[in-house]
Amino acid sequence: MTTESAMEKAGNRALGPDRAGRIWIAANLATTGIVLLLMMLFGVLMRMAQGGWITLYPDLFYQFLTVHGTGMVGIAALGGISVMWYFAARHLRLHSAVLGANFVLFLIGVVMILGGVFVGQFSGAWTFLYPLPAVSGGAWGVQGAFWFLFGLLVVGVGLLVVCLEIGRGLIATHGGIARALGWPYLFGMAGAVAPPPVVVATAMSVLVTTLALIGGAIILVLSIVNLLVPSFVLDPLFAKNVIYFFGHTIINATIYMAVTAVYALLPDYTGRPWKTSRPFLAAWMGSTLMVLVIFPHHLLMDFAMPTWTMVFAQVLSYTNSFPVLIVTGLGALAIVHRSGIRWDMASGLLFLSMFGWMAGVVPAVIDATIVINSVMHNTLWVPGHFHFYLLLGLLPMLMGFMYWITRARDSDRPDLPDRSDRWIAAIYAASGLGFVTMFLYSGAQSVPRRWAEHLAEWMAWDRTASVFALLVLGAATWFVLRFLMRLPRFLAAD
Repeated sequence: MTTESAMEKAGNRALGPDRAGRIWIAANLATTGIVLLLMMLFGVLMRMAQGGWITLYPDLFYQFLTVHGTGMVGIAALGGISVMWYFAARHLRLHSAVLGANFVLFLIGVVMILGGVFVGQFSGAWTFLYPLPAVSGGAWGVQGAFWFLFGLLVVGVGLLVVCLEIGRGLIATHGGIARALGWPYLFGMAGAVAPPPVVVATAMSVLVTTLALIGGAIILVLSIVNLLVPSFVLDPLFAKNVIYFFGHTIINATIYMAVTAVYALLPDYTGRPWKTSRPFLAAWMGSTLMVLVIFPHHLLMDFAMPTWTMVFAQVLSYTNSFPVLIVTGLGALAIVHRSGIRWDMASGLLFLSMFGWMAGVVPAVIDATIVINSVMHNTLWVPGHFHFYLLLGLLPMLMGFMYWITRARDSDRPDLPDRSDRWIAAIYAASGLGFVTMFLYSGAQSVPRRWAEHLAEWMAWDRTASVFALLVLGAATWFVLRFLMRLPRFLAAD
């Protein structure tokens, strides 16, 4: 038997993370909030420098750019893993020591990365495209590149250990990853029962993240060998493909991890179950397969890529956007509509995340169109699309979860937001939308990305974006401080 009901019949149903698990989740989320604010600050400083309001020397600008991109991906993964672990632990028996090991490895890796960037002067961006780490034109030395790459490897090993532990739990409970994804039920096998939506999302996230991390580890090790033994060379196109397979897959997986909060909590708020139907399972199966193979849409400007990969990437970029977004976004609307939902900060932020995720995909699909990509790819349109679904999609999921786990637990009444919370949430949503709109508009005007200095003609948009960015940073600071002050509630709960 492969269902949650089988566990219940055996009297072995997991009810959530144990005490140690809660402590490590709290540590992860506190770190996520603090690092998130620091990475946002770096982003604000870069936008203000581009707008001419402050001066950042180019070498420091690109160091900020490297830390900002790397840090945001890493912290999204740490936060997403924490949300997924919390809800997976309701269905699986997990060993919390693994979560603690990941936290320690994460901190060690971050120290290495910061040392490589700010001491070793590495500023080659999170993509670390081969052979750039070893051939910097004197901008940084081998030591800086080594510690940056090795730090990424250490962080990745920590995340991989967590994925393997959750994967072990899925196999032990459901009999395999395919069963946890609901494929036997989807294909009508006799006696198969659909797993809960949280389990399906967890299985998908674990599978694609594990494969991405293995790919990332391979290219990081090969890049480190090239640093230490220059005679060891790689095929640059192969290296770039593996890097983008790793990077594109893992940042998308963080959203799939965090969406477990939507599947688990919106039914509680509305009193309506989120059913695991065959269309639901088919959508998740489609996204599981497609998210692993659509990364070539980042390589549409690489003339050496085979033509078929470009066409393949464009077609799948269009189709991949629909399955999970439709069943999740429309599913959220369906269970909320006329449900008498108890709105509070957690449910409100989770519902906002559905808008951010669904709307943020639109500019991504536009950029994945070959004829548009040839004009827009190296412009601010690209950071516009991924800031959209991260700033208004992923982060509201994480913040909504933070509010929920620290809610008041001594009453059946919802943890109603006070007036300041409501205003801050509105400011965050409006300023976040304004911020990403400035990115997209600038990209439509062909303003290049990754430039430390901008022409005077572009600075009005940079300055407008800076104002919005300051408002986003202020609202996010409010959310994080509220979470940290309320965190003892989570730790004190039974």
